Amino acid sequence: MSILLCGYYGEHNLGDDALLQVLVSQIPSDWELVVTARDADAVHALVPGVSTVNRRSLSETIQALNHVDALVLGGGSLLQDGTSFKSLLYYLVLLWIARFKRISILLWGQGLGPLHRRLSQILVKHTLSGVSAVSWRDPGSMGLAKRWGLNVPMVMGPDPVWRHPSPAWTGGDRLILCWRPTRLLDSKGWSALLEAVDRLSSSGCSEVIWLAFHADQDASLWNELHSRDLIPEGLFLRSVQMQAETLEQVQPLFSEASLVIAMRLHALILAATAGCPTAALSYDPKVKAAAQLAALPWVDLNNQLNSEQLIHQWQLAMTAERDGSQIEQLKRDAQLHQIMLVEELGKLSA
Repeated sequence: MSILLCGYYGEHNLGDDALLQVLVSQIPSDWELVVTARDADAVHALVPGVSTVNRRSLSETIQALNHVDALVLGGGSLLQDGTSFKSLLYYLVLLWIARFKRISILLWGQGLGPLHRRLSQILVKHTLSGVSAVSWRDPGSMGLAKRWGLNVPMVMGPDPVWRHPSPAWTGGDRLILCWRPTRLLDSKGWSALLEAVDRLSSSGCSEVIWLAFHADQDASLWNELHSRDLIPEGLFLRSVQMQAETLEQVQPLFSEASLVIAMRLHALILAATAGCPTAALSYDPKVKAAAQLAALPWVDLNNQLNSEQLIHQWQLAMTAERDGSQIEQLKRDAQLHQIMLVEELGKLSA
């Protein structure tokens, strides 16, 4: 039996790398894996020996469906038109062809939406009626599927990356920023944010690490802010730019940080699973939702930012007593994705 794992893999985004590692660890060993990947070498580094297919070639991915028994859409929010309608059509075409070929379709750890176009909503609603089972990663996605009357087996648990193993937090004196470009912040907003980081890091912080979690999207942020003369001099001198190459590189950084301030969802989750003091900057509802689930401090970037309030929030996060019970509960709840996956694959094997 073979299975095609379809997702945003091999795109140099550590969040999706973490999703792939968790997904592969949950698939029974008697299944042969085929993984969609832009950079096959990057996927092979995560899952040695696995077969890959070029995820940016729809025709090649469709051809791969001729040789598998199941299709899994693995992690993230793949059924959305916020990135582009073209991206949504890519996944819908795969799902319709899999349905035509009577291949079992599983949605694992998925978010649903955003779906801004009426046409997108209609297409996704009708397409989902042909899947075998779904595990949603958030209550909003589960709620929308229920309002649509989706009549397939469904469960809901927190993001699967909560199941990713992490080294225990030991503490340190480095501040880590996992930020991304966002249109929600103008120069005034960035200035408030950077002033707060500058003042927070000015006492007792050895350095500030700008960690590009998505190499293709995040690495340019430092240069952009610097070219606009928005980075205070003290913060500039304390700052170190770093590109996140592998999870093995990033996780020790989190375990030895004084605080991680994350815009990236999976940076937030991986830091929190290590027990590291963590705060969220929410550019997307999924980041806010994860922070609330984990009882982590967060700020909505849609709102006006205040440096004093940010500093106060971050200082509290750094000095608060550690209570890992909430995180441990999230890890247990996230196992629902694995339970669904193993049960459905077991039916096919039988």
